[in-house]
Amino acid sequence: YGDQKYSVEDVKESYRHFISILEESKEGADLNYRIIKDFDIYISTGQNNTKKILYTGYYEPIIKGSYIRTEDYKYPLYGKPDDLIVIKLGDFSRDLKGKRIIARIDDKRVVVPYHDRKSIDRLGSLSGRGLEIVWLSSPLDVFFLHIQGSGIVEMPDGSKINVNYAAANGRKYRSIGRLLIKDGKIPKEKMSMKALREYLKTYPEEMDRVLFHNESYVFFRIVEQGPIGSTGVPLTAGRSIASDARIFPKGGLAFIETEIPVTDEEGNVKGWKKISRFVVAQDAGGAIKGPGRIDIFFGTGNEAAKQAGSMNREGRIFFLIKKKKR
Repeated sequence: YGDQKYSVEDVKESYRHFISILEESKEGADLNYRIIKDFDIYISTGQNNTKKILYTGYYEPIIKGSYIRTEDYKYPLYGKPDDLIVIKLGDFSRDLKGKRIIARIDDKRVVVPYHDRKSIDRLGSLSGRGLEIVWLSSPLDVFFLHIQGSGIVEMPDGSKINVNYAAANGRKYRSIGRLLIKDGKIPKEKMSMKALREYLKTYPEEMDRVLFHNESYVFFRIVEQGPIGSTGVPLTAGRSIASDARIFPKGGLAFIETEIPVTDEEGNVKGWKKISRFVVAQDAGGAIKGPGRIDIFFGTGNEAAKQAGSMNREGRIFFLIKKKKR
């Protein structure tokens, strides 16, 4: 979004200063004046330098599960394996500073890529190692929980636990939505999370082919409070976004312009509502890469799922950094 580099403290100071002027400002005109006076404002270059951002959505699902494997709950949600290692390539070459790979060491003591989705879910490469946190009733519940990165699991006795992203296998995220559009299975204009679920429930013989297309795999941990973003703080519905931390400042204050879906009880889109609001970049995502992608957190449960699952709209984003004293 700009050539100027900013430190973590610069980002924190920008947020603190913004909160202070919110508390001091009485009217919108005064707030606008203070923002222009006190902040450098950067617009993202967006997709292909068009300054347009593709906005999608995510949410925190509430899913039925069990601590023990049963006939009704037989699909595991795994914790972080102890053989997953992170190799910082910058330790080997300055040219690779900031880059890393996720790997494991095989039986021949050779460093190899970590197991992919097919190896884990079909071949059972992690079975029998005591890594199962809970068991879910459907491979679709597991897959979409991987996509969302956090969730609430409700046990048969009514008790609940929060599960949150702990690590990933380092494999590249590949969109199953794009796969089904390319294959002519779902029209692009009708693509949504609801459409994906309906297609795979209608054609269960396609399940493995489609899900294994995305080799990326997420491991979880139990947390007291959730969902927790990549900055380590709880997310706020409608105000937390996921962005590419290689480009945008983690924890950075931003202003977005886009449209969000208005849905009916069945989750069908009835129309689109324009929004423009301040947000904070508190999260990241496997599919959220580059200056032209932002994911909006919509909240928890079914209502949030309806909006997040249909969110696919263009817009703009502006980041605010407090001006340095000259």
